[in-house]
Amino acid sequence: MSAPSREFHRQARQVTRDLNHRSFVQKALDGYYRKRDEYSARFRSWQGARDLAFEIKFDAINHLDHHLEEFARKAEARGTRVHWCPDGGAATQTILEIARQNNVRSIIKSKSMTTEEIHLNDALEARGFGVFESDLGEYIVQLRHEPPYHIVFPAMHLTRGQISDLFQSELGSAPTNDPEELTMIARRVMRKKFCEADMGISGANFAVSETGMISITENEGNARLTTSLPRIHVAVLGIEKVLPRMEDLALFLPMLATSGAGQALTGYNTLIGGPRQSDEADGPGQFHIVLLDNRRTVILADPEQRDALHCIRCGACLNVCPVFKNVGGHTYGTTYPGPIGSVITPHLRGLQSWKHLSAASSLCGACTDACPVKIDIHHHLLRNRRNAARKKPVWWERILFAGYIVLMRSPRLYRLGLRLGRIGQKFHPLVEGTRLDPLRAWTATRALPPLAKTSFREQWKARRR
Repeated sequence: MSAPSREFHRQARQVTRDLNHRSFVQKALDGYYRKRDEYSARFRSWQGARDLAFEIKFDAINHLDHHLEEFARKAEARGTRVHWCPDGGAATQTILEIARQNNVRSIIKSKSMTTEEIHLNDALEARGFGVFESDLGEYIVQLRHEPPYHIVFPAMHLTRGQISDLFQSELGSAPTNDPEELTMIARRVMRKKFCEADMGISGANFAVSETGMISITENEGNARLTTSLPRIHVAVLGIEKVLPRMEDLALFLPMLATSGAGQALTGYNTLIGGPRQSDEADGPGQFHIVLLDNRRTVILADPEQRDALHCIRCGACLNVCPVFKNVGGHTYGTTYPGPIGSVITPHLRGLQSWKHLSAASSLCGACTDACPVKIDIHHHLLRNRRNAARKKPVWWERILFAGYIVLMRSPRLYRLGLRLGRIGQKFHPLVEGTRLDPLRAWTATRALPPLAKTSFREQWKARRR
């Protein structure tokens, strides 16, 4: 068992025993379901919208080279610097060079899962740069020295009381359970940081190849301040974020809002096409776009799983996943938790070390049904399991399954196994819960149903007599 696998199982056992935590997370998602269903019903055809979104992303990903080159060409025509980075190390080094060349001292960031993926904050802080998250949820988990709990809701696992205690200890504020007052406490700190920052770093929800623009979606307005007040703006985005046409946003922006947060439309939707122009009064003097590969082309090269790159990071699959709702976001130990994280993380960070995530699923298919771009998520989890077993088979699993095949092909052996199972269950109570119990992983948390005294086949045979 790999180190990430051992840690996953340890945390999963710990979190699933915390009934308060599980009920809090599940209650927080109850309101999401109602709103998501309400706003998806306002589409003329939600399934038709999903079909169209799939077709648009299919075109974008299967002609990615063309769309990326067009996007870079159109962006550079307006003075944007585009940087092509093969991995996280190259992206981090590029951003560090930009900061050094421009004597940057303070950096403000808006929400970006791509920068979380490459651990950008840690790298910048290790080089002496002050980095401050401006998204409220991200700022809260930054103060707690934690990664985001959820792709869309970084601090959804925390109660108002916990946030109040955190602000009291870290910011010296008075205790309060009022959400508006908690927001104002963070706002007073952040406003100063916005004014002091030399560089603003953002992600991007979409990149439009037709115009060379990036699209940023948010609910707080902090991304607009992050991208407009500092003299330098750096946007970090994965190469899969591209859309062919501006008109595609008319579909993807409301779909992202509906699937991600149960909204008709997100509060702030911003298009950024370059640095401040000569006839413009404000905006950053420099605009840099960092296009990150980081093994996305490995997924692109696999026609069977290429559609995993369709993901728009809405988090809908997390919200409906029974495993995520019980083990929590931090248990996954990776930037992208939940079903989609379990699909792409083995590609991004190594199949053998992270194959356990693909097994952490009930394969109920709720994630696939919820995905607005129709990614075949639960079948990708099965494919990851298959690929892991093919590349590095486990000897005892091979023996076990070979025996299972022999057993299931032989009616006599199967009937003998049933008889031995009934005999074994008579002795099981003597060892139940002890180290000698071969089934203790199951019986520790659930009852073992007794085998029937007679099988259906035996009853049928007796009836015919």
